[in-house]
Amino acid sequence: MALAQPDPGGPPARAEGFGPVERRNAPLRGSLATTACMETLQVGYLHAVAAAAGCSLSQPFPDNGIDWHVSHGAAAHTVDDEVTIKVQLKCTYQIPPHPAGGAFSFTLDNAHLVKLARTPVSVHKILVVMIVPRSQDEWLSAGPGSLDLRHCCYWTNLAGHAVTGRYRTTVRIPTSRIFDDRALCDIMARVGAGGRP
Repeated sequence: MALAQPDPGGPPARAEGFGPVERRNAPLRGSLATTACMETLQVGYLHAVAAAAGCSLSQPFPDNGIDWHVSHGAAAHTVDDEVTIKVQLKCTYQIPPHPAGGAFSFTLDNAHLVKLARTPVSVHKILVVMIVPRSQDEWLSAGPGSLDLRHCCYWTNLAGHAVTGRYRTTVRIPTSRIFDDRALCDIMARVGAGGRP
């Protein structure tokens, strides 16, 4: 999404959900590929959500197609005192913010979908897709009152999802499933009671 240009002599432009946009020379960003930076941004988002939900994170090494393990301990869990889910992260700027309708489409390699769709499992898996602006200038806004990351992460459980394409399959990600600390706590409560995410 392009930011509105400020009116000379008028009030500063405002980005949606952000405070006044300061116009200044673009910062000298590092030479990392944009996709590598997108991966780092989504990991930061996951860390923030896990911290707010009271969860611990671990990263499998070597990575076997799953990015993170998220664990949640609570006396209220009935299956164990601590439950874990596996999280696969994806990030895209090809989907606009606030996707229209009840879901948006996202395409996965079939081999990856098979791993996420396997059922039954002893440890449940979820796919978390982050939508970011195309420009890194719009990813982050920090001030004394808040640190805002744009735009949003959405999650889904693909257990049982069929492979439909020859090499890749398009899945639907519900826009009602925003991935935040409350959503993660609810996921863990369901898993802790012996259910699915």
